[in-house]
Amino acid sequence: MKIERVIYRIVVLGMVLLSPFTFHLSPLSAQNMTSSPYSRYAYGDLNENVPMGYRAMGGVGFGMRNNRAINSAQPASYTSCDSLTFMFDVAASASWSRYNDAGGMKNKANGNLEYVTMQFPLWKQWIAMSVGLQPFSSVGYNIQMSDSIPGTAHYTKAYYGDGNISQVYGGLSFNICNWLALGANVYYMWGDLAHTRTLTFTESNVNPTAELENLSVSNVRLRAGAQLFHTWGNHTINLGAIFENKMRLHSELMVLDTQTSDSISVYTGGWQLPMVWGVGASYNWANRLTVAFDFERQHMAEALYNGAPGSMSGLRNTNRYAFGVEYRHNPMGRNYAERMMWRAGINVRDEYLVTIGARRISASIGIGFPLWTIGTVINTTIEYTHRGSSAGLEENSLRFTIGASIAESWFFKRKL
Repeated sequence: MKIERVIYRIVVLGMVLLSPFTFHLSPLSAQNMTSSPYSRYAYGDLNENVPMGYRAMGGVGFGMRNNRAINSAQPASYTSCDSLTFMFDVAASASWSRYNDAGGMKNKANGNLEYVTMQFPLWKQWIAMSVGLQPFSSVGYNIQMSDSIPGTAHYTKAYYGDGNISQVYGGLSFNICNWLALGANVYYMWGDLAHTRTLTFTESNVNPTAELENLSVSNVRLRAGAQLFHTWGNHTINLGAIFENKMRLHSELMVLDTQTSDSISVYTGGWQLPMVWGVGASYNWANRLTVAFDFERQHMAEALYNGAPGSMSGLRNTNRYAFGVEYRHNPMGRNYAERMMWRAGINVRDEYLVTIGARRISASIGIGFPLWTIGTVINTTIEYTHRGSSAGLEENSLRFTIGASIAESWFFKRKL
């Protein structure tokens, strides 16, 4: 179909145009995924790792089962795929952010490779597997403040940060019966988060000082998932839950302080990932209308951070709420617009640092373009995010994401 070939070419062109942002810093673990001053704290900005179609729906996922999406947030969902189909999903994004505080306004642009995932059946409709590469968290900021001590010195304080924690995963899903699926993901995580603080003086007779911190982490973590699902007539209901236990990280913090004769201090083993659990539900009518809701809880205050419970480092337990809808007029319609997927959602998440004390609120819209001729859905999302307040640091950002979820029939015998 001509319109589908045109859309496919537009997507390829879009990926090429985003490539100067996304692929010049390959691999994923080396990319600067954020420019937010809020990423100064703890592990930086955390990624929710849902596929592009669900991100347009506010980031739902725990209760979602769809044979055109690789839902790594819910490992029990992998058996929703067709038993003869191999799936591949890749996405890239470009974002623009504006930061306002007492010192003025600053704009920043970023581009990222969001993720690469694959999914395929292992045994009919009963067992399926997924593997992929994703970001876990990102640090990236550059803050400078100038002031003076009257009659003494003029100085500039600067704060720089950069780094990522990345993860590769492999997951299995099992259909226990026609209404219950269980699954689990195994993640290997690694990365470095670097923070630098400097104090420089205009006067040449005053020596500058600097402190550099580099946190290196790695380890294996697990996520378990379960889904209950039932269909009657044109109605389908899915219920889902996920759980991750608290997990210690293999970690090393190196601190270089130039004020104390370039002394180096090393601290090991004092970091943990928090316990995480979440629940979700979705309702689908006639493969046309989907409504979904998620709730997630992260126990940051109870996990070790820098050798002590997170609450002693100013971390707190957080809640995340997500709500989304998807509508398409007629999945089998002859008119292409009838088959397009229209999505919208909202996501509200607590900041996990007490001193920030704000919620991050995101609103998103998106369109899915189904391409029958090559078994692909092109997903686009525009997401607006606000956090902070005008009394302190206020952040407003706009992110455009484009991705391709490709489904190909690989696992069948061709007749001669």
